[in-house]
Amino acid sequence: MSHVAVAVVLATGAGVGCTAPEPPAPSTSKTDAPAQSSPGPVPGTRLQTYPVPAGAHPHDVAPAPDGGVWFTAQSAGYLGHLDPTSGSVTRVPLGSGSAPHGVVVGPDNAAWVTDGGLNAIVRVDATTRRVVRYQLPAGRANANLNTATFDRTGVLWFTGQAGIYGRLDPRTGEMRVFDAPRGRGPYGITTTPNGDVYYASLAGSHIARIDPTTGAATVLEPPTRNQGARRVWSDSAGRIWVSEWNAGRLARYEPSSGAWAEWPLPGAGAQAYSVYVDERDHVWLSDFRANALVRFDPKTETFVSLALPGAAAEVRQMLGRPGEVWGAASGQDLLVVVRTTG
Repeated sequence: MSHVAVAVVLATGAGVGCTAPEPPAPSTSKTDAPAQSSPGPVPGTRLQTYPVPAGAHPHDVAPAPDGGVWFTAQSAGYLGHLDPTSGSVTRVPLGSGSAPHGVVVGPDNAAWVTDGGLNAIVRVDATTRRVVRYQLPAGRANANLNTATFDRTGVLWFTGQAGIYGRLDPRTGEMRVFDAPRGRGPYGITTTPNGDVYYASLAGSHIARIDPTTGAATVLEPPTRNQGARRVWSDSAGRIWVSEWNAGRLARYEPSSGAWAEWPLPGAGAQAYSVYVDERDHVWLSDFRANALVRFDPKTETFVSLALPGAAAEVRQMLGRPGEVWGAASGQDLLVVVRTTG
């Protein structure tokens, strides 16, 4: 299937390509504020912040193969690329009405965006910055697209808080959208090392496992009712870690046994938003109430908090690569990174 500079793929079966108005060309800028760095409370860690253009309100981040970091500028309608060496930011407009939420890097090294404003999955080429749009099928308007993950076959799975989840095969453009078993709420999503896909339902207060063959989702109930499961991440053994927003807890689900465990974050009134598991199987969360990043060591079952600079940083999502844990501080127009090497 061929595309012009911008393409809309109407996902009804195999998909049909058609042209769309081309968004403005990418632009590169650098903020006047310098990056800030400070030692972390754990030996060998350092917290660093990078300013992004005012009004971006970055929501999600994804480290890029070129050493940079993609981020979604949800309030400004573009995908950003930060060069940590120079501090420069390249802005890739995604089209009129864009409100990008999540971003992940695909097997093709491109950035893949879940755009709630466009009600579409958007691909941005890592080299050319070419934008290709895969529109949700007719009848699936206002899905409130959230986040995405690639399974081991190269299929993109995604969530929508309006009560849907779906799959997109980038090789054919074919898209399928499913009704979530309990309606509204699908939010974070993850793939395990063996290729299983799980999502969290914030409004539904559960997680679900997707059958990649049929697309059916099986609900898995955490032990705490109304806990507000927000995001999920798999560790190297395929255990599923869950940030419980309402309960202020970290939860773990063991697929092999069906067993659950939960740990309250330190401090009163915690609000666990993001969750990410690094290459050492340390679990990282963001706590809105404490304005901090929190690291959990599963071996010792202990937490360490890293205070964020300023007030109300609101780190909504984290992702990383070896030696680096990145987050998007939407409340301060910053990207933050904890460097864990050395």
